[in-house]
Amino acid sequence: MTQKDRGRWNLAGAIVAGVGASACCFGPLILLGLGISGTWIASLTALEPYRPLFIALVAMFLLLAFRRLYRNEKTCDDGQACAIPEVRRRQRFIFWSVGVILLVVLALPDIAPYLLGY
Repeated sequence: MTQKDRGRWNLAGAIVAGVGASACCFGPLILLGLGISGTWIASLTALEPYRPLFIALVAMFLLLAFRRLYRNEKTCDDGQACAIPEVRRRQRFIFWSVGVILLVVLALPDIAPYLLGY
């Protein structure tokens, strides 16, 4: 597996784990936003006990991606994509953008009551 593929897998894993960590509240919030409601929505919280595990996975994948972007600069040979400053800058921008989005998604279960007004 190339270094580029490993970096993509780290970010993809963080995104999937972030969505899993907020699935207990994110799904019902979307359904309520679409006007779909009912008592069965309360049963969509089945993933709530696994939320800490998903949060740990998000942290692990983000740390791996961070290490890959900022700590392994010396292992990049000339001629590889990671040696090009524009590519490195774009990768870091994507990393921080995904990181901010994941923080919002992870915080959603805690801020949802304020957003919904109860």
